[in-house]
Amino acid sequence: MTLSRRQLLKLVLPASVLAARREVLLGEVAPVPTVRTITRGPKHYWFAYYDKLQFDPSSRFCLGNQVDFEHRSPTAADRIGVGMVDLADHDRWIPLGSSGAWGWQQGCMLQWIPGSNRKVIYNDRQEDHFVARVVDTVTGESTVLPHAIYSLSPTGRFAVSTDFRRINDLRPGYGYAGLPDPWTDRAAPAEIGIQRIDLETGATKLLVSLDDIVEIPFRGGGFGPGKHWFNHLLVSSDGRRTIFLHRWRTQPNRWSTRMFTVGLDGSGLREINPGAGMVSHFIWRDPNHILAWTTHPSAGDAFYLLEDREGGNIAPIGADVLERDGHCLYLPGADWILSDTYPQGSDRLQEVYLYHVGEGRRVSLGKFHSPPEYTGEWRCDTHPRFSPDQRWVCIDSPHGGKGRQMHLIDLRGIVTV
Repeated sequence: MTLSRRQLLKLVLPASVLAARREVLLGEVAPVPTVRTITRGPKHYWFAYYDKLQFDPSSRFCLGNQVDFEHRSPTAADRIGVGMVDLADHDRWIPLGSSGAWGWQQGCMLQWIPGSNRKVIYNDRQEDHFVARVVDTVTGESTVLPHAIYSLSPTGRFAVSTDFRRINDLRPGYGYAGLPDPWTDRAAPAEIGIQRIDLETGATKLLVSLDDIVEIPFRGGGFGPGKHWFNHLLVSSDGRRTIFLHRWRTQPNRWSTRMFTVGLDGSGLREINPGAGMVSHFIWRDPNHILAWTTHPSAGDAFYLLEDREGGNIAPIGADVLERDGHCLYLPGADWILSDTYPQGSDRLQEVYLYHVGEGRRVSLGKFHSPPEYTGEWRCDTHPRFSPDQRWVCIDSPHGGKGRQMHLIDLRGIVTV
């Protein structure tokens, strides 16, 4: 009797291995997409965070940061190059400027201004304060705003921000070197807060301060004597509210977290998932819902869809498939979630994947080796970002052996636009 290839495989391979290799051996699932490296050594390139606009509206120009070193903290003397890759011209690097206000995890907040096909914004240091620079990518002309920015509204009119000196003191990798925290001996200074910045006039409005936030009791217990800070601001898709994390030290290198939202007019401050004490990566799905890795009695640590209202609904998303924290985004239409993992196993593989919400289906886009020296403050998370035409996912990764570089994953055949 002659056995088919499929029958032979069943005899020699366990079911778990067969399932993992089915896309190649049996042709039942589309193959892993191709990956194209768009930057080259000897310098290192990365974009940093996942929730910023990396691509211009045409999906031709892809922003990035350029640096000469790795594996140490930035100093006040270290400046990075700011530029973009022309994907239609042999991945040509186009310099746009430089920045002295940056960290390994979120760069200098480089991003396209929403609605513009030629203007980008990024943070810099100017003498004794941090600023934001707006650069016209066509003419090279630039203007300076008197405040560093964190997240932009979808109209491009407003930004929200907080104190990067405080962040650098308490969470290296996310703040900026060069200027010390003037309130380092105070646990929750009223001078530090969430600010709205008018990008046309430079005017600011304080929405909520650290002193305000500690007046709201933590339902999971007391705060203790540790210092407090704000981090991870992101404006809602309708531009009316912003989300932010309130964190405080519980012991060296450990902290607790609360998630809040507030209107850009300063109204409607509310805590999301009160008492949890743990919130990590998140994204707005729409103006009323937030996807976040947090904890809840219903499913423990998991991704949840959280309603932005007092007593709002909390529902786990893909708890049997999305088992680890990751940098999450919704593709347009909210049918697909794009995310990744931290290095897993002895091979330290970072997986980038898509999850189809309606079907509960996870599609791997690739697993990328992260050498062991990429750890702690100067780790290189993939931080996946997608292009407006949904053809590309761009990641940061050192898997090619040339230091951190930017790579494109081709989504054709997986996502239908």
